Amino acid sequence: MNSRQRRGVILLVLSALCAVGAFAGVLSVIHDVDSKVGPEVTAYRVKGDIARYKELSADQFEKVSMPERWLSSTAVTHLSEIRGKIAVTKLEKGSLLQADMIVDRPALEAGQQEIAIMIDAATGVAGKIDPGARVNIYATFEAANDKAKDQSKVIVAHARVIDVGKLTALEPGQSSADRRRTATEAVPITFALDTADAQRVAYAESFATHVRLALVAGGSATTVAPGDRTYTLDEDK
Repeated sequence: MNSRQRRGVILLVLSALCAVGAFAGVLSVIHDVDSKVGPEVTAYRVKGDIARYKELSADQFEKVSMPERWLSSTAVTHLSEIRGKIAVTKLEKGSLLQADMIVDRPALEAGQQEIAIMIDAATGVAGKIDPGARVNIYATFEAANDKAKDQSKVIVAHARVIDVGKLTALEPGQSSADRRRTATEAVPITFALDTADAQRVAYAESFATHVRLALVAGGSATTVAPGDRTYTLDEDK
């Protein structure tokens, strides 16, 4: 082996040693990064704004992977956690879903049933009623003849709201039986009621001139006295 060949061999050996050193350096950096960042876990990001008190579904979120050490202890890592839940506050697009952002959807109690009616957005405490709220349901009825009187009645006292739908534009003739209302927008409100109260609400929705809701103060246990459940204008004379 001449001197030129020996130099070539030495250069090849040196190149190999440099490659091994560089590879070891890369492995060291990767190990250092892994030790600082840690393993990745699954989290869920909100695809678009979700209004508060709206029921949640899997298609509203996208899966993302991120280092476990960067997640808070309340981060939702399994979508099964949203089953039967609603947003307790507005969820902003791009935010990570946290367990303290969601609560159980109000459920029916024994002997109750769900009933939903369309409530005039302008006169039904629009924007102030949420699931779990308590309301008094008022209905006004026109006099059947000249000898009778127009009346306002408390159909149901302290009705429990379990869902509030989206604001819906009403088509002509859609707002009531006989379509005497002039509302152009309404919100479907779902109540948890026993059979008798559900029948009262169904009757009022079908035959009353208007159905309105009055929000009851939180924690209030005041009942409506029997003499206050019906009102006619001549009572103020």
